[in-house]
Amino acid sequence: MNEKKTLAVLRNGQAIPRSEVPDLPMADFHQHIVEAVTDGKRVAALFGDARSPADPVDLYVVLADNTRALLYTGKTRLETDSFYSLTPDCPQVHLFEREIAEQLGVRPEGHPWFKPVRFHSSCRPGHDAWGRSPGEVPVIGVTDYYRVEGEEIHEVAVGPVHAGIIEPGHFRFQCHGEHVFHLEISLGYQHRGAERTVVGGPNQRTIHTMETVAGDTSIGHALAYCQAVEALTGCQVPIRADVLRGIALELERLANHTGDLGALANDVAFLPTAAYCGRIRGDFLNLTALLCGSRFGRGLVRPGGVAFDLDEVRKSQCLGRLEAAFRDVTGAANLLWDSSAVQARFEGTGVVSQEACLALGLVGPAARACGLERDVRPDFPTGIFRFSQVPVSTWQTGDVLARAYVRWLEIQRSVAFIRDQLHAMPDGPIRANVRPLKPEHLAVSLIEGWRGEICHVALTDEEGRFSRYKIVDPSFHNWTGLAMALRDQQISDFPLCNKSFNLSYCGHDL
Repeated sequence: MNEKKTLAVLRNGQAIPRSEVPDLPMADFHQHIVEAVTDGKRVAALFGDARSPADPVDLYVVLADNTRALLYTGKTRLETDSFYSLTPDCPQVHLFEREIAEQLGVRPEGHPWFKPVRFHSSCRPGHDAWGRSPGEVPVIGVTDYYRVEGEEIHEVAVGPVHAGIIEPGHFRFQCHGEHVFHLEISLGYQHRGAERTVVGGPNQRTIHTMETVAGDTSIGHALAYCQAVEALTGCQVPIRADVLRGIALELERLANHTGDLGALANDVAFLPTAAYCGRIRGDFLNLTALLCGSRFGRGLVRPGGVAFDLDEVRKSQCLGRLEAAFRDVTGAANLLWDSSAVQARFEGTGVVSQEACLALGLVGPAARACGLERDVRPDFPTGIFRFSQVPVSTWQTGDVLARAYVRWLEIQRSVAFIRDQLHAMPDGPIRANVRPLKPEHLAVSLIEGWRGEICHVALTDEEGRFSRYKIVDPSFHNWTGLAMALRDQQISDFPLCNKSFNLSYCGHDL
């Protein structure tokens, strides 16, 4: 009897030859994933790849083991245009399987709610998981929606066009009066084909694609990409560059967390904190601009290091502005926590249980608000986080209050981290030379963005070009968490719950 193959083991920011990725029978592939998740591991990525439209599809998985700081990967080959769905045994993969079906035209048989994710045609002509005729183009948002039947049940449809300058997304509520039984979220309106754009690279355009996968996470996605490239080239990033990258990543977290606290205050009509945080968010964005000239950090992170250095004058300015902004955000946040009316509105609203969080594989502040110590920085440390840790911030209640308070804890700890790095910044170069990518290799890169875990998986061909590039924004994991938060809530709680997650439409849609 043949022994069951084990998955390949690697660390964050490491590349291995594609020949070392084990090719498993589908039954073993399925069993490995289910057993790993049962054992506490997570599905960081599950995606398909075909060398050409005529070739069979290979399914790849990347599993993350937070307790051992290890990643596991393996693949299975599909000989037909269908496979047995893992979703009934592992809910974490429900969106991944729908995405695979859409991109490659293979159908996960037995998937409990099989429908498009981004409403685009398969990249393999002649292969369509929904049985559409050749040349038929799907219409975004036109699909079957879950319905609760009953005389007094009504449906409320919101979007995709919203009353504000925000991106489009469609939300359908099944309600009895104000009581929400179920929320279904339909996205795909922002699909730009980012992953396809990267294939054949890297080239001059690639880094700009990465910086705009999710515009408010330019540093996070650029850093995940650069880390993958550095793994595929064997490049050693100078320590000063690692420090500057870490500072930029935490500034991105500060700006967005501060903005979220202000937006949450605005949703409960608590105007002092809303007004203050709207301005203070700009102060943190301006600190990023002090580093590189862009408030969103574009142009800073590049393969091999960073493109801009920080001289002593600007370092002194950065420290001064950091302390001033932190003093201001502390005052604004304390106004929020001292208001009994705000606490009454936050507490018990939009609860996600820890069991649901684990089942869905939620990441970032949404997971930490459910009491899970899930953070790439200490769990899979790379760059400066190998030497200087940021404590993990958690809360237990899984409600809006928890998601807000975790942000406040992270603001305090990010400020302390940046302060320490600026005071102890080492001398040295800020960029190393980057050689061509290794051919026929696979690299996995994880970064803790401000929304949570960003995962990039790069596969190269025989010429050392990207043959497949998988991007998983934290929003891809977490949108279903928002749907769960609305169950048994009032429909008027939706804006507050939505802002407590603050997920990305374009980051999900890519």
